[in-house]
Amino acid sequence: MLAATALAGVTPLTSLAQGRPFRVTAIPDESPTELARKAGPLMRYLEQRLDAKVEYTPVTDYAAAVEALVNQQVDLAWFGGFTFVQAHQRSGGKVIPLVQREEDEKFRSVFITTEAGIRGLADLKGKTLSFGSQSSTSGHLMPRSFLLAAGVDPDKDLRRVAYSGAHDATVAAVAAGKVDAGALNISVWERLVADKKVDAAKVRVFFTTPPYYDYNWTVHADMPAAQRDRLTRAFLDLTPTTPAGREILELQRATRFLPTRAENYRGIETAARNAGLVK
Repeated sequence: MLAATALAGVTPLTSLAQGRPFRVTAIPDESPTELARKAGPLMRYLEQRLDAKVEYTPVTDYAAAVEALVNQQVDLAWFGGFTFVQAHQRSGGKVIPLVQREEDEKFRSVFITTEAGIRGLADLKGKTLSFGSQSSTSGHLMPRSFLLAAGVDPDKDLRRVAYSGAHDATVAAVAAGKVDAGALNISVWERLVADKKVDAAKVRVFFTTPPYYDYNWTVHADMPAAQRDRLTRAFLDLTPTTPAGREILELQRATRFLPTRAENYRGIETAARNAGLVK
């Protein structure tokens, strides 16, 4: 059974053996309807594997996802690399990344535009640009990092910087001419093109970043090791050879899930420090 609840009044974790629901959240990097569509089959699968009621608990912004896990209002959270770094710092190191998609070992961002004169990052000087959420790895932190490496300071060299809040919203802003260019998660871009929700003849990619580590499923360190292992195994067992596994992996835009560790995200932390986004 899939349920959605608000975080208000949610109490910290207790044992699943006591019968309380297992709560899951995710950073809102896409529209609420898309996030709910992606969550449904996975929640039903986790119910079977954990033998417990599983609730998908949406949050309003990236910071709320971090606070929900740090304060143990949820058991499992889908984070980007930067939100994991924020949660790791906020909790004093008491969060543990369990698994990531195979794609997250070499994730990338894309810069898009409708402007014929924009062919590279240097062409963005004097232009307007939309990132996604300020806490987004693939929609802000890493694109900003690669801009700085190319000698373009978004805060000094661009005419205006906007934050759309989500990857699909960034595409919509570029397509509508509200900004000259945008930066977003490559997998969202590819899905929107495949679903014909963006006119690829009008909106085009003009720069793709080098790869970096990104998203993961994270738990609080207070979760018993046996439960962490059970949860990890549930993700690792997902395979496209079964109807349920194929549906979940397609919705999660994953080939498969792999174990991960906190050390994989040190590059993200370094980029965040260099960009002045964390201390």
